[in-house]
Amino acid sequence: MVFLLQMFTLYSLSVFSGASAATHHNCNGPLVSALPHSSFQSSSQSSVSFAAYNAKLNRRDGAGGWSPVVTDQEPWLQVDLREQMEVTAVATQGRYDSWDWVSSYLLLYSDTGRAWKQYRHEDGVGRFVGNVNSEAVVQNKLSHPVRTRFLRFIPLDWNPSGWMGLRVEVYGCSYKSYVADFDGRSSLLYRFNQKSMSTVKDVISLRFKSHQAEGVLLHGEGQRGDYITLELHRGRLDLYLNLDDSRLRFSSRRVAVTVGSLLDDQHWHSVHIERFNKQVNLTVDSHTQHFQTKGEGHSLEVDYELSFGGIPLPGKPGTFLRKNFHGCMENLYYNGINIIDLAKRRKPQIHSVGNVTFSCSQPQLVACTFLSSSSSFLSLPSAASATGGFSVRFQFRTWNPDGLLLSVQLNLEPQSLELQISNSRLHLTLHSSGRRKSEVSAGHRVDDGLWHSVSLGTRNLQVTLTVDSEPSSTIELWEQLESRGNFYFGGCPTADCQVPTPTFQGCMRLIFINSQPMDLGHVQQRFLGNYNELQFDTCNIRDRCLPNLCEHGGRCSQTWSSFSCDCSGTGYSGATCHNSIYESSCEAYKLLGSSSGFYSIDPDGSGPLGPTQVYCNMTEEKVWTVLTHNSTAPVTVQSSSIQKPHIMKFNYSTSAKQLRAIVSGSEQCQQEVVYTCRKSRLFNTKDGSPLSWWLDREGEKRSYWGGFLPGVQQCSCSLEENCIDMNYFCNCDADTDTWANDTGILSYKDHLPVSQIVIGDTNRTGSQAVYHVGPLRCYGDKSLWNSASFYQESSYLYFPTLQAELASDISFYFKTNAPSGVFLENLGLKDFIRVELSSPSVVTFSFDVGNGPAVLSVKSHLPLNDRQWHYVRAERNVKEASLQVDQLPLRFLEAPADGHLRLRLSSQLFIGGTASQQRGFLGCIRTLTINGVSFDLEERAKMTPGVSSGCPGYCSGSSSLCHNRGRCIEKSNGYICDCSQSAYGGTTCNQEVSVSFDRESSVTYTFQEPFSVMQNRSSHTTSVSTESSSRAREDVAFSFVTSQRPAMLLTVSTFSQQYIAVILAKNGSLQIWYHLQTDRSPDVFSPALSNLADGRLHRIRIHRVGNNLYVQIDQDIHRKYMLSSDAELILIRSLTLGKVTRTDNFSEEVIQAASKGFIGCLSSVQFNHVAPLKAALTNRGSSLVTIRGPLVQSNCGALAESTSHTLQDQAVTANKDKEQHGNGTQKDLAVIAGVVTAVVFIAVCALAVISRLLYQQRRAQRSSSSSIKEEHRHSMYTDYRTELHLHNSVRDNMKEYYI
Repeated sequence: MVFLLQMFTLYSLSVFSGASAATHHNCNGPLVSALPHSSFQSSSQSSVSFAAYNAKLNRRDGAGGWSPVVTDQEPWLQVDLREQMEVTAVATQGRYDSWDWVSSYLLLYSDTGRAWKQYRHEDGVGRFVGNVNSEAVVQNKLSHPVRTRFLRFIPLDWNPSGWMGLRVEVYGCSYKSYVADFDGRSSLLYRFNQKSMSTVKDVISLRFKSHQAEGVLLHGEGQRGDYITLELHRGRLDLYLNLDDSRLRFSSRRVAVTVGSLLDDQHWHSVHIERFNKQVNLTVDSHTQHFQTKGEGHSLEVDYELSFGGIPLPGKPGTFLRKNFHGCMENLYYNGINIIDLAKRRKPQIHSVGNVTFSCSQPQLVACTFLSSSSSFLSLPSAASATGGFSVRFQFRTWNPDGLLLSVQLNLEPQSLELQISNSRLHLTLHSSGRRKSEVSAGHRVDDGLWHSVSLGTRNLQVTLTVDSEPSSTIELWEQLESRGNFYFGGCPTADCQVPTPTFQGCMRLIFINSQPMDLGHVQQRFLGNYNELQFDTCNIRDRCLPNLCEHGGRCSQTWSSFSCDCSGTGYSGATCHNSIYESSCEAYKLLGSSSGFYSIDPDGSGPLGPTQVYCNMTEEKVWTVLTHNSTAPVTVQSSSIQKPHIMKFNYSTSAKQLRAIVSGSEQCQQEVVYTCRKSRLFNTKDGSPLSWWLDREGEKRSYWGGFLPGVQQCSCSLEENCIDMNYFCNCDADTDTWANDTGILSYKDHLPVSQIVIGDTNRTGSQAVYHVGPLRCYGDKSLWNSASFYQESSYLYFPTLQAELASDISFYFKTNAPSGVFLENLGLKDFIRVELSSPSVVTFSFDVGNGPAVLSVKSHLPLNDRQWHYVRAERNVKEASLQVDQLPLRFLEAPADGHLRLRLSSQLFIGGTASQQRGFLGCIRTLTINGVSFDLEERAKMTPGVSSGCPGYCSGSSSLCHNRGRCIEKSNGYICDCSQSAYGGTTCNQEVSVSFDRESSVTYTFQEPFSVMQNRSSHTTSVSTESSSRAREDVAFSFVTSQRPAMLLTVSTFSQQYIAVILAKNGSLQIWYHLQTDRSPDVFSPALSNLADGRLHRIRIHRVGNNLYVQIDQDIHRKYMLSSDAELILIRSLTLGKVTRTDNFSEEVIQAASKGFIGCLSSVQFNHVAPLKAALTNRGSSLVTIRGPLVQSNCGALAESTSHTLQDQAVTANKDKEQHGNGTQKDLAVIAGVVTAVVFIAVCALAVISRLLYQQRRAQRSSSSSIKEEHRHSMYTDYRTELHLHNSVRDNMKEYYI
């Protein structure tokens, strides 16, 4: 309620402050129709009758509009509104009664007509939609109004059967402007009527423009330590605000809230600050930051005065920002007070320091923009130098870390000079004949988007390079240098020189050659020098990281034409850090073949909740998710009463929102409360009121102690009818002097977990209670098997409009026998998104965000309407779109760099059909998840005709019939399990596939076709989008038992000299080697320093996404490591288990392990979708599998695992009994556990001896040639040898077979 009141107050303040500036209620009047001829200018005109002043909307003067000459390569039409106006819309029309019109254009605006800025819509698009004929008027409303005097229309496209023709109108209104000009040494002081001013709410608004990146706009402070400072810093706006926070008062490090970017562009920017108590909104242009101040205070206490434009006394205590603002401010309001108006009328409240004038006369620094990274250049002649040699000065700004800034040919040795940006630094190179060159570097991070000054000169036999205010760098010469020919800026025409580096992409201004300024206006008019791919009178730079489109805390970096996201440490991956790298539940990990252990799960996938760590218990039939809290030991309570109760708060290992998501997504949850008592009641026996209770996850009071019926105030003994005194509902309420037990299991999901427990009746003599609240345990994933069947083509399920403006991911399973049908569709006015089965073997993902329809298709070599489950995942974000079907290669489509970003939808979301009720889907859809939200298809299907809940068939139930990535295949009289994507065998893909290796043994799997070149084709209806290859990703899993060290476990090598190696080092520790870039040293990781060559079974899981590496050993938590490169494995050659003979490019330690081979057992080896051990056992005649040395099929993996599980189950049982029986049974359990452990140990030793004897007996029976013993092989496997070959696989270039 308080928050709503604060928001309402902020809104009221916003309305009040907006009313104090311009009036916006009817700002849509025409501004061009009454202008004189002199207000129109153009780059050229075909003749007088085609002049610019004829370009008024709906007028037929002259030739009926403006048209440039045919030879005009850079046409534009300019309108002078005669004074500053607020512009809200523009409209265009073709030339009257002609074939001349403009179909798209750019809009530039300026205060002076010299320095221009391109208008961009809120999603960054600068292109405006124009006309399709000569008479219709097309109006474009501006998403954010601009206040300007000059507008320039720049045609981009026109009628291909005619020429450019343009008539225009501008809509808006005038507004009252109060302007003040600050020269960098001046300020305005607003002095209060009293000694200090204390406010609980503030509204400050202003507009400013400047060509400097530093300067204080506002400052005030009080003796209590409060302060407020608004400062331009590095072209951004920083707000420092402290409300009685003593930590900040005495700290030298003050934290700022930063908004905006590139604010030193000489154009107007609006600032709006709203504060109510501790809640603050800071808005710069259209970007807003909401934050809350730190400290205890709610009011801002400022002494004497507020200063605007700077801090007049640099030595004033508490001041920490020094440089004053240099530029203009407009309509400066402080809590409704017009500061500039008071200053202009010389009111006594305002004191002027320095020279403050009331008109904006800031110099316009005209810049030019180098548009192309390959062909832009500016050629300027050399002005005569009075002192010999030459000098060059200029300023530049860019986002690119590389590019050529300047090159010039020289008369004598050295022959040429080049100044370039390389790795974000400036490098000056003198090239001489004979490949000799001299180099010097200067500057740091010059690709930060800020203006940087460069000075280059030759004097006194030295070449001197100076960047900004840094010390100069020099190169010594033998003789004075003289320039020959022109100076080339930004690039060089290929006819004149060869440039090995990329050309410069960015802005330049203030170019001086031999101290003579270069007039860029003359260059544009071809009176001076030459140029190519340049834009004049504007610096068309934009910050692509504002706003930050990287999700989940991803870090944004940019170049001139694109941005990228660094997802390191976020738990997410993808172009915009949209996709969680973790599974959504323990159930999902189980389906992947994982065993019990600690896992990170992301309950809402790509949604806003982050990942959290849980324990997944997979030893039972049900998969349990276990979440612990801070109180694990039993707690004894005495001396507590209802007035002074004992209170224990439980803090769980995950956040409240994550807990809620995990509980709501599970089929069932429970939490055990162990409660033993002596003369301590739970309920008052007189009136039944609770004496002890617990709080649920929402903080609500609960007094039931067992079961799933929250309305019944009872304990478990009452529900089970076995209380010691049937007159009471709880054992403890009998109030006896002996110990009683009221342990119960809470299982009403909506109340779990327990957040707090309160004990109130232990203050009597002899009263005592002992309680223990167990961890929260949940099982099942409701979304995994949530399904619906569609049996009418006109039927569909509908849901609310998809909220997916910037990013969306859609995943589901389907099965059908229909040849086509729409899975999902959501429409807008023009935009749409659709996923469909477009033909029996093709899934299509199509959408339109305003750039024209984009289409991604994946084609299968086998029909997809085979009544089997198939997986589809479609994603679209501002960088790219992707589509995956089953295990077919992922298809990508890059988004255009400067296209529309937002997907604007308005209709309902249709599942299984379309709004037109045509092309509906016939079949089953399950596990539909969009942006991390699982859709309840079953519930919606109950009320929809033509759709039913669930799906028929053996493979549609929630029970997992096929394990370890096995795929359930429907048959007419049952089902079989497709284990082709699993490293396991057997009828349900749960049998370990294990092989015993000798020192000389090895299995090599040769990839017939490298993964990196498997492709499917996609299409896009526009030419601006391009496709990209699949991203770097590996999944490796295997188990092993050995006592050998060092040892080679697994290697993957490529034709491009890359490799992955997993070895045991000399000390038995696991080492993972990644050599992705041949010119660098390999990355080496040691996830476990303990000795793994201990004769026990160890499970290893390795997962890589880009440069993030995740490793799990046994049941330990996933460990994360960072690779030095995110490169893909290019042209995979082979995977080898055991001894490696080909070690051309391996490191010394890897070579040593490779020579030792591997002695022991390898089990269930999987690399992506290849199971090399299974291939070796069932396809020994294949050319893709090479076996060297003796190999024996074994059950060593299953044997070791069963031993491990036996020990683990004993430990789990012991712990469970310990919790139930309390401290009194610890000794008995210890004896039992010891005996059981001894028996198990003896059994293991006996099994090990028997296994060794059997192994030696088998080895003695083998012939000298390599062979494989195949006992009971046909009972375990069906014959699928022919299906190994990748070119005959049932999935596109992916090995698949049936077991």
